[in-house]
Amino acid sequence: MLEPYMHKELIEAGCDEAGRGCLCGPVACAAVILPSDFSCPGLDDSKKLSEKKREQLRPIIEEKALAWAVVMVSPEEIDEINILNASILGMHRALEALKLTPGHILVDGNRFKPFKEIPHTTVVKGDGKYMSIAAASILAKTHRDELMNRLAEEFPGYDWKINKGYPTKAHRDAIALLGLTPHHRKTFKVK
Repeated sequence: MLEPYMHKELIEAGCDEAGRGCLCGPVACAAVILPSDFSCPGLDDSKKLSEKKREQLRPIIEEKALAWAVVMVSPEEIDEINILNASILGMHRALEALKLTPGHILVDGNRFKPFKEIPHTTVVKGDGKYMSIAAASILAKTHRDELMNRLAEEFPGYDWKINKGYPTKAHRDAIALLGLTPHHRKTFKVK
């Protein structure tokens, strides 16, 4: 059972990312502020849900959230500042894009850098503990998957519709055969 919030008296934003372990494509970062009475049966960590279920929940989250934003951090930026810093930068950009300013930030994972003067709490496996982080995980994942499906049309040999840029055997074999695309992260090891 997911907790609705950590601090009932504050407007809380949940943050998460998708695509951190991928060989290509951006890392997608989301921030979501849910109403205190938010209800969404089936809401959970995006990794525990089927693609179909994530796609069903996305419009509910986008419609009912008080504010939400999804930001993509490019492979070039990832290569320049590393994936951890790119993920944190993306979460900061998503928070900046919210139409409401949160009083507290809940972040999935154990690393974050202060955003403005807003207090934050990192929560390991937070996407399976708090509604706002779970909602952010679903938005980050579905928006990124949508982009990877479009890129798969341009670069059909890499199986991105299936692997979404993760280092599957088929993806690694395609890189060995076809080389890197402009969407691949140059600093990530293929093997």
